[in-house]
Amino acid sequence: MPTSHRGETANRMDSKSCTEKASSAITPPARRATRPTIRSWLNQWRSPWRAAIIPEVTTENTSTTTATSPAAAAGTWTLGDLTVNRIGLGAMRLPQTGAAFHPDAPPRDRDQAIRVLRRAVELGVNHIDTAAFYFSATRSANELINRALAPYRDDLVVVTKVGPGRDPSGAWIAHAGPEQLRGQVEENLRQLGRDHLDVVNLRILGDAPVAERFGVLADLRKQGLIRHLGLSNIRPHHLEEAQAIAPVVCVQNPFGLGTATAEQGELLRVCGEQGIAFVPFYAIAGAGRERGAGGQEPEALQALARAHGVSTAQLRIAWTLHQGPHVLAIPGTGDPAHLEANVAAAGLRLSPAELDALDAAHRADTR
Repeated sequence: MPTSHRGETANRMDSKSCTEKASSAITPPARRATRPTIRSWLNQWRSPWRAAIIPEVTTENTSTTTATSPAAAAGTWTLGDLTVNRIGLGAMRLPQTGAAFHPDAPPRDRDQAIRVLRRAVELGVNHIDTAAFYFSATRSANELINRALAPYRDDLVVVTKVGPGRDPSGAWIAHAGPEQLRGQVEENLRQLGRDHLDVVNLRILGDAPVAERFGVLADLRKQGLIRHLGLSNIRPHHLEEAQAIAPVVCVQNPFGLGTATAEQGELLRVCGEQGIAFVPFYAIAGAGRERGAGGQEPEALQALARAHGVSTAQLRIAWTLHQGPHVLAIPGTGDPAHLEANVAAAGLRLSPAELDALDAAHRADTR
């Protein structure tokens, strides 16, 4: 595993445009994606519902070049200047079994969590989503990532988020204000063993303005502690507000088959137009959220899963990836078998007729 030199210096970007790339000492040439247009990709998977969500746009951010790793089967996207496979791994479920954030959730076996992380990288996953507030009584997602994967590969992108916080007992505390955000960034740096963070998402609640908080992160970016910035759990107007301050490379919001609202669909469309990655969370869990998937699946989803010989969870991942080339999936798991299945879903192709059936089920569940 090659040693990373990304911590030796930090990237500083001109904030004039959300599509401008870094020009600092960190310039990993191998991480640039090839840059065909995405019009043909969109046309290939277009359905009437999808046409309303994903416009026919041309962007430089996508690559559908197939590599040998299973995670590369869905192509790549770039977060700023960092190229990632479109199937990644969410770390929320690594610290415990059962519901995330539950005070009585049993801590996951440490060796198993480490095996999952290392196996994910072997499968080609190079985008891991985490946070300092992902922890159980005796496990921390960030520290597990550090233990399993440091020294980090040059092509591994670790995305973290700030805003929410939990006290040592696991109880939620008030969201961080501007004065607490630097401390949260430094906490992630310590736990991950990094000199800078690849991408930091500002996670918010409600409709309050984000300018002051996002401005703090933009300053930390100028100082070299953060390479790229994103947003999480936002409303559409927050994106415009943040972009007036610094480039936004990704938006991480709830989105899944049968659970995505019209507003989330609109935000997905806007991100596609602007070349910003849209990264759904709870794409498998849906309404189960931190508890995980459960409940009765739509008959169309079950029937199609049987026809393909896959699980409904895999089909949900595939449907998510079919929403646009700028959509990245980060299904979370600490289970080795689930990891293999999740990554395999990157190679699942759905016909226009199959997408139409799933889109109809989606519309029926979101009325």
